[in-house]
Amino acid sequence: MGCASSIHISDRVVYHSGKESEDSHSPQQTNTTQHQGNPASGLPLKPPSCKTTLTEVQFGPMKLFKDPLQVLLVFAKEDSQSNGFCWACEKANFRCSMARTPESALECFLEKHHDLVIIDHRHSRHFDAEALCRSIRAVNSSENTVIVAVVKRPDREEASVMPLINAGFNRRYVENANMMACYNELLQLEHGEVRAQFKLRAGNAIFTALEQSQEAIEITSEDQVIQYVNPAYESIMGYQQGELIGKEIIEVPKSEKNKPDLLETINSCIRKGKEWQGIYYAKKKNGDSIQQNVKITPVIGQGGKIRHYVSINRPLNDNNKSDKSSERVQAESQTDIQSSKHKDRRKGSLDVRSTTSRGSDGSSQRRHSSMARIHSMTIEAPITKVINIINAAQESSPMPVAEALDRVLEILRTTELYSPQLGTKDEDPHTNDLVGGLMTDGLRRLSGNEYIFSTKQPHHIPSHLTTPLSLNDIPPRIAQTMENEDSWDFDIFNLEAATMKRPLTYLGLKIFSRFGVCEFLNCPEATLRSWLQVIEANYHSSNSYHNSSHAADVLHATAYFLCKERVKQSLDPIDEVAALIAATVHDVDHPGRTNSFLCNAGSELAILYNDTAVLESHHAALAFQITTRDDKCNIFKNIERNEYRTLRQAIIDMVLATEMTKHFEHVNKFVNSINKPLAALEENGGNSDEESVKSILTSPENRILVKRMLIKCADISNPCRPQELCIEWAGRISEEYFAQTDEEKRQGLPVVMPVFDRNTCSIPKSQISFIDYFITDMFDAWDAFADLPNLMQHLDNNFKYWKGLDERKLHSLRPPPE
Repeated sequence: MGCASSIHISDRVVYHSGKESEDSHSPQQTNTTQHQGNPASGLPLKPPSCKTTLTEVQFGPMKLFKDPLQVLLVFAKEDSQSNGFCWACEKANFRCSMARTPESALECFLEKHHDLVIIDHRHSRHFDAEALCRSIRAVNSSENTVIVAVVKRPDREEASVMPLINAGFNRRYVENANMMACYNELLQLEHGEVRAQFKLRAGNAIFTALEQSQEAIEITSEDQVIQYVNPAYESIMGYQQGELIGKEIIEVPKSEKNKPDLLETINSCIRKGKEWQGIYYAKKKNGDSIQQNVKITPVIGQGGKIRHYVSINRPLNDNNKSDKSSERVQAESQTDIQSSKHKDRRKGSLDVRSTTSRGSDGSSQRRHSSMARIHSMTIEAPITKVINIINAAQESSPMPVAEALDRVLEILRTTELYSPQLGTKDEDPHTNDLVGGLMTDGLRRLSGNEYIFSTKQPHHIPSHLTTPLSLNDIPPRIAQTMENEDSWDFDIFNLEAATMKRPLTYLGLKIFSRFGVCEFLNCPEATLRSWLQVIEANYHSSNSYHNSSHAADVLHATAYFLCKERVKQSLDPIDEVAALIAATVHDVDHPGRTNSFLCNAGSELAILYNDTAVLESHHAALAFQITTRDDKCNIFKNIERNEYRTLRQAIIDMVLATEMTKHFEHVNKFVNSINKPLAALEENGGNSDEESVKSILTSPENRILVKRMLIKCADISNPCRPQELCIEWAGRISEEYFAQTDEEKRQGLPVVMPVFDRNTCSIPKSQISFIDYFITDMFDAWDAFADLPNLMQHLDNNFKYWKGLDERKLHSLRPPPE
């Protein structure tokens, strides 16, 4: 059957693939042909040959084979320039797609993941080429894509390319519709940037091999700075990557068991470009020394100089140190690829955490040796006891079971036991950006560009802020607005308007009165009023989301949850008071920027709190500073010291629980420690065993989990609110993220959440991702505990609303008017 060039035409995307036959026209003839049959008309170009050839690329010892290039052309309208690139793609036998709009371009890229994208940057009235480029760069798979901007020929002065580079373009092409010029440009791209990116993609396979290797691998620079260690290295040595990367070898502790001149011998050998292999004692993080077979290979790079050292380390069995065994281990280690330096920086040591079984007698002996060491420990953490049990079970288990238990040990050795992997969601840029922005501390910058955010001095109570002397003095209009504050459908935005953006003081007075907080704290209502005023004054009204209205909303949700029967069975009065106070202060002095932003910017707060739970630590600390500095607003003044310490500890714990990096840990602990045991009791005997239920609900550990879960759900309950409230909150948080992205670009900081670009962001998609990834599982668990059918119905309605907008490809909060 014959093969012909094919172009699929639609209003959105034009697909073209094929190659011209050997007697292809000259550029001038082809230009004529294109007017007779081209992508705009839907007619095929000259029929190509059917043969598809693979390009062979050499990458070190690897031989790579590449399919013909996938090219995406993005031109709003057909013109001689777009036709020139179409012809050039056909002549070069590249697979070509044509998109007319940014939306169709992004959709096409997500489907085909092109090697090369050429975007028309000449006519801003058609679409924003830089915004499109940023949207493509927000997709994970674009990392190795080359993106070219077609720009106008300059009239006078040559313009800087920095805006293009900042937007994500690799290079520019000054408009030239000559077909051979287009063809030559494609050839240069193919053999230059595109081929380089293709090799980088292949490098991912090498790193995957390193990550999966059971040998400990370390790579250092020519200056003996550690650049990489693999998971096996972490397991054996007890270090985390972050503790080693960027350190010089000399900074890592050495074992005293090596001969004094061994390091000098190793250095002398490898600095001459020779490989060194032998037995070496490394020092683990816990101070233990471990004997390893080590192989260090210098890697020659640019200029014929040594650029890296790769070290492969394999722990030797304590009971198997014969020369024969050493030779076998050395021979095996030669099969691994690694780059590292002196073994002195290799702290390889074998303990129970690094035990692996590979179905050999040696692996069984390793398990036995590890068990002997672990049983000699006098102090055992719970995880150590678990590993002891697993290792004991391995001793008498068939090999398949022993290997399965090895995999269990590998999982237990990870630091993120509660954080799920994204799986298929990994391809969703909205989910990735939300997870990256909310659950990490940002990318560290190498420049000295710092964003100065200092802790401001707490506000005095503004003189213009008039608040009631007591509950009885609340103006009727505001009192009427708060009549249904005990209902989940309470409208916080009505109260915000009625109180001129100061809802926290009024709502706080009413809710704290309802729960008897003043009586519990033995403080006058005037003190509580002053405290609420000064806390609210320290919220930033200029923030679109993290302002005192958000604090009032979280306080309302907290009070609502505290009234649920299961929650009341679990918590004591001091827990209720702690929860209400924590909700009130949980975001005080929030700057409207995420933790990742502050860490990337090198802010004073990030430095103060070591890039760890920066904002949450600040909220808790500032709340107590504000409260205790002035007797007029010190609500803790009259409570007994031990009670104050208990209350303070509970408030701090709840505020810190709102930090998202431990989101999944809190949720999973709640499910495993409370929901599952309660469900098991109900299955076994209904609710008859009241004592067992009570012991689960009221144990000190579980009360902490309930309080954490309560404030977490209150903090991010927006998707479970009535639809109009949900939409308003979505607009506010989106605006705050847009403002952060704008500032990151102005400051030259890493853009933490690229999809939150106000020009391209789909708010429905961001809400769908947030609900899918953070909300659904958490509120399923909270509903199973607290019985919240109305919230779950709102959540279902809101999810369907956002889905409906997304299916219509709308990016806005609301559909356009009919």
